[in-house]
Amino acid sequence: MTLDLFLLQTFTGLALGSILVLMAIGMSLIFGMLTVPNFAHGAFYMVGAFAGVVALRLTDSFIAAIIAAPLAVGALGMLVERTLVRPLYGRGVDYPIVLTFGLSYVMVEVIRILFGKEGIPFETPEFLQGAVSLGFGYFPLYRVFLIGVCVVVVGALYLCLERTKFGLVVRAGAADPEIVRVLGVDIRKVWMLIFGLGAGLAALAGLLAAPMRGVTAEMGIPVLVEAFVVTVVGGMGSLVGASVAGLLVGVVMSLTSLFSPKFAELSMFALMALTLIVRPRGLFGRPGHLG
Repeated sequence: MTLDLFLLQTFTGLALGSILVLMAIGMSLIFGMLTVPNFAHGAFYMVGAFAGVVALRLTDSFIAAIIAAPLAVGALGMLVERTLVRPLYGRGVDYPIVLTFGLSYVMVEVIRILFGKEGIPFETPEFLQGAVSLGFGYFPLYRVFLIGVCVVVVGALYLCLERTKFGLVVRAGAADPEIVRVLGVDIRKVWMLIFGLGAGLAALAGLLAAPMRGVTAEMGIPVLVEAFVVTVVGGMGSLVGASVAGLLVGVVMSLTSLFSPKFAELSMFALMALTLIVRPRGLFGRPGHLG
């Protein structure tokens, strides 16, 4: 194996990891703020890809689809939180788990009814086709774009949480929601916005993954498992952990597939097991922490 091949495979892992980062950050936001393990997260990922297909057909613009799909699915996420998840707060973690697990099946069946059981091809946008030179080899332009979008989104989210009043409320609400209520903040509206934001990030990940993985009603199932692994490795509720662990899992899986493709998926679980042995709370996990 040459150094150039190793570096190209590492960049391939970063592209895969970028999808996982967006998924895991959305999941960590919801868990860190609402303490809800969202088993419908993969379904929101899938709906985001289909929403992108519809938006692309209507506008003939991939950029417009990138904007429209997360907004539409984010609104759906807020509706789900307001009508289905909110009544279960305070009843124990089992209730939202069962609810979101069942909701994911409902969403998959609805998509099958609307779009059929066959997958929908999703071509790479024309302006993102081709490859670019990285100095040590050529890499698909679309994957470079994907990594760039991930960097921009994560950076914007970090600035929002660390430099704005809304971010201050979110972090305070994750640590002690009762104090936030006493200060006069409607914490329920914040929860609804956070659930919508998490769903929107999952939708963005689904749309960005569509040119590489295709668009099917079942596409959210495997990525949900991967996102949970990333969330556990990074630390439940840690946004920094989700970002680092997402890239780490992507690179580990990519490099493993270079040597033995059959063990690529297994390497992800091996990394999770090793992390839990060394740090049971994950790489950056801390009790009552969102950051």
